[in-house]
Amino acid sequence: MKNKHKLLLGSMFSLLALGLAACSSGKASTKALRFSEPTTLMTLDQSKLVDQVSDVTLNNSNEGLLVMTKNGKVVPGVAKSYSVSKDGKTYTFKLRHSKWSDGSEVTAADFVNGFQRTENPKTAAAYQYLLEDVKNADAVAKGKKPVSALGVSAEGKYEFKVQLDKPESYFKYVVTMAPTYPQSAKEEKKYGSGYATSSDKQLYNGPYKVTGWTGTNDTWKLVKNNEYWNKDNVKVRQLDFSVSKDPSTTMYQFEQGNLDSMVLSGKNQVNNYKNSKQYHARKEAGTYYLEMNQTKNKLLKNVNVRKALSLAVDRNQLTKSVLGNGSVPAKGFVASDMSSYKGKDFADQAAVLGAVSYNLSEAKKLFAKGLKQLGMKSASLSLLADDSSDSKTVTEYLQNQFQKLPGLKVSLENLPSKVATDRTEKGQFDVTLDAWIADFPDPVSFMSLEMTGNGYNHGGWSNKQYDSLMNKANGQDANNFGKRWDDMVAAHKVLLNQQGVVPLYQLVSPQLLSKNVKGLSYYPSGGNFDFRTLE
Repeated sequence: MKNKHKLLLGSMFSLLALGLAACSSGKASTKALRFSEPTTLMTLDQSKLVDQVSDVTLNNSNEGLLVMTKNGKVVPGVAKSYSVSKDGKTYTFKLRHSKWSDGSEVTAADFVNGFQRTENPKTAAAYQYLLEDVKNADAVAKGKKPVSALGVSAEGKYEFKVQLDKPESYFKYVVTMAPTYPQSAKEEKKYGSGYATSSDKQLYNGPYKVTGWTGTNDTWKLVKNNEYWNKDNVKVRQLDFSVSKDPSTTMYQFEQGNLDSMVLSGKNQVNNYKNSKQYHARKEAGTYYLEMNQTKNKLLKNVNVRKALSLAVDRNQLTKSVLGNGSVPAKGFVASDMSSYKGKDFADQAAVLGAVSYNLSEAKKLFAKGLKQLGMKSASLSLLADDSSDSKTVTEYLQNQFQKLPGLKVSLENLPSKVATDRTEKGQFDVTLDAWIADFPDPVSFMSLEMTGNGYNHGGWSNKQYDSLMNKANGQDANNFGKRWDDMVAAHKVLLNQQGVVPLYQLVSPQLLSKNVKGLSYYPSGGNFDFRTLE
């Protein structure tokens, strides 16, 4: 984040004046809005979050200490104020009196349980790394210390304290995220392994509560939570969600007035609506990229093969002619227009010439070189992705491009999103189409992913120089923004020079909204959509 957004250590932050949704109080509207999603809801477990649909759902049905708003600003959530010690290592949050959807109190103990559950190795949370700077987090994550040793504590019912091993300039963003939300130990114990696997096995402390989700069906609802502390400013009483993987059917439903929101698919749909008042191009702080399994596939351990795959992709053709949805070629792994320093965008400053370029002749040379180094004359790869329309379009294009490399055969595996995600997390793939949307507007939200051992480093890429630079950025240079920035720029160049991942494009999500949708807030990073502000 920029210097002007840094915390002023040692002072009390009164957030009362920054309250959410400055609408006049009153009853909720009687209308229900109908939203279409291209992929399924995967979980309501705050600690096991891995996908964007679940993130948006949890962001609107639960609430953390602070809440992310536009321009990277945070406002009060359950914490009405907070303070930071002079050394930047201790955060003390003063909690408002708020309730769960069953009417019971949300207390500091619920936040202790939420943090501990995310860090507990038995949970196997992909987002475990978010808490890596919390005192004893590493030892807890490795099972060397009990979860009770984690540096979080409840000082009575309404004071929650976090102790860090070292200052973390972006910690205020971390506590806006679902893995740090409060979790009811009573509810968790009640359902055991079934906790949060359906909408009736979870409690909600946010503006809405989830209903109608069995854990496997493709429909669910967000219904106004009358126990929410700021309920008077929640205007829309209900949002109905349904999954549609057929763009033509979804389009027909929208045109017939049966949907209020949908995501367009393909250039024809976008071209038909791009001049309409209903069209909204949502440029996200997100990158679609390829992860290559470098732990199980010897072909992909070869840097020349990885570079060849990147050079074989014409990103301009992919975004303009194949997708045609407004998405733009990626400049690197970190999304552009997300973070800048001294007037320079990170994506521009950390770019590597040739790492995301199209050069088929050079790609063929590097692929042949890689095969020779491995003693191979031909090779085959499988490309894994979900079965959404856009994913199928992208993988078919990539298959065609990759098979222009002499001796390479590529097969496609387009599977339901839950299956594809599970396969990816277990490392059961050769190459997988993945996407990351920044959780907060700082390059570290992307850069941490590719550190050795990170739960989201599915390809297993590992580089000592990269890890050293990132550890420096998060350690000795954490409070010197200029040095920290330079560390991450250098690390990004290492990642691209070694082609640890293959960045493809920066996502622009083309959304249609009916005239019924008013006041919807959209943010490029984090949970994206905030339904608190709907009118």
